[in-house]
Amino acid sequence: MGENKSKEVARVALTQYIHSKNMRQTPERYTILDKVFDIEDHFSIETLYSELESDGFHVSKATLYNTIQLFVDCGLIRRHQFDGKTSQYEKVSGIKNHHHLICTQCRRIKEVKDTTLVNMLKSHRYSAFNTSYFALYVYGLCSRCSRLNKEIKKNSIKK
Repeated sequence: MGENKSKEVARVALTQYIHSKNMRQTPERYTILDKVFDIEDHFSIETLYSELESDGFHVSKATLYNTIQLFVDCGLIRRHQFDGKTSQYEKVSGIKNHHHLICTQCRRIKEVKDTTLVNMLKSHRYSAFNTSYFALYVYGLCSRCSRLNKEIKKNSIKK
């Protein structure tokens, strides 16, 4: 789905959700939503706040936290805690079921979709539970950090 199409679908979904909950339809919510859908990768509230500020859009952090929670409740974004501390968010579009490769050294996150694994998890049935989606976190070293560590080790042996 194209970027503008995804954004428009998200705007419609937000409008429907807001109306169903008898909430106010504020321009701030839509500006924040547009910025979220402009971001390509996972993002934190701090990153989003900085991006909004750099665009000249001033919003309190409390409003931002509340709006992001609204988007999570609405199903437009997902919250992750890859390192157990900082919440990261991603928009819900494109790849629905995927897993994250998280480098324990540089903290970079790569999304991957392993069709064999996805199909296995999709076909698995749990008693008294219907799966909506899943996310899998795989921790390790990325190839860049592995190469860097080998270089450091090789250079320390030479000395």
